[in-house]
Amino acid sequence: MNFPLEMTAIWERVDKINPIKYSSSRNYKNGAVSYLSTYISRGIISTKQIIERLKEKGFKSYEYAKFEQELAWREFWQRVWQEKGDLIYGDLKHQQTPIKHHNSPAFLNNETSRIEVIDEEIAQLKSSGYMHNHMRMYLASIVCNVGQYHWKSSADWMYYHLLDGDVASNYLSWQWVAGANSNKKYIANQENINNFFESNQKGTFLDTNYDSLQELVDGDGIEFQSENIELKTELPESDKFEIKTDSIKLYNYYNLDPSWRKKDNATPILLLEPSKFKKHPISKKNIDFILDFNTENLQAKIFVGEFEDLIKKHQPKQVYYKEHPLYKNYHGTEDSRDWMFDNPGKYSSFFSFWKKVKKIKK
Repeated sequence: MNFPLEMTAIWERVDKINPIKYSSSRNYKNGAVSYLSTYISRGIISTKQIIERLKEKGFKSYEYAKFEQELAWREFWQRVWQEKGDLIYGDLKHQQTPIKHHNSPAFLNNETSRIEVIDEEIAQLKSSGYMHNHMRMYLASIVCNVGQYHWKSSADWMYYHLLDGDVASNYLSWQWVAGANSNKKYIANQENINNFFESNQKGTFLDTNYDSLQELVDGDGIEFQSENIELKTELPESDKFEIKTDSIKLYNYYNLDPSWRKKDNATPILLLEPSKFKKHPISKKNIDFILDFNTENLQAKIFVGEFEDLIKKHQPKQVYYKEHPLYKNYHGTEDSRDWMFDNPGKYSSFFSFWKKVKKIKK
């Protein structure tokens, strides 16, 4: 799986979306998924732009309804992060139980889960930065529910490798699987995995019916070798530059939008704050992706340091940035992100959120 950097190639990928086929096949390994999540997570394109493009191509609302709903899940997680803030770093709705471990299973590093397709997909994640969304649920279920590990450490491991890593989507999805952000844990047996991922493995610890699997999850689970997995970000050196304009516009790991304030006479700066990457480490592959995208599309000056260091050193009169929960330390002129839906106010679940935003949209 590759993720091109050129905007023309990215929009060609958008134009290849078939929302009708997506609806029927999205859960399968080779289903008609969009492979756009990397560009959405990095703020390169927005979910709203994608839906508008589908409309321009003549798709009717009922034809892209399921695709739109899946995009809305991503927006929902962002709204939860806006509202809850750092509370999403812990069990949000319920305490995950039972828990035996607070580190991670070693098979995340050495691909020895004993489920062949799981190990293959872990290896692919490390090499490509991609993992199918359905496979992420399988993996989280094995770690949290079968292995009885707390979700946080392994969610950090996945975020580290994912090119489309998004704190809200990642943390809250792991919690949803583990029952910390839902009323029921997600489990899948070997037959389910075989069906959706072209496997025929038999005789594994998941090769049982759901009643027996539920007893395993509620009981002692399965014991895996544990490991404290070290995650560290390798940041580049800062560029040497001077600001010759009165204003700057800040790009970061969650905003690489090349169309943002394109006509402004503001110096573009890609700000990489060590504190953010210490809190949420990412792999060298992910760093290389954003650096290469910057070279191809933004040509922003790279500043490695904290926001306060940047302001102190260059003393711009005006700072432009996009709103995001991870960057509340910024100050200046804050622009909104490009949302599909206006915030509908209070909601208790995704489906209450979905019901409200669809009503507002009408």
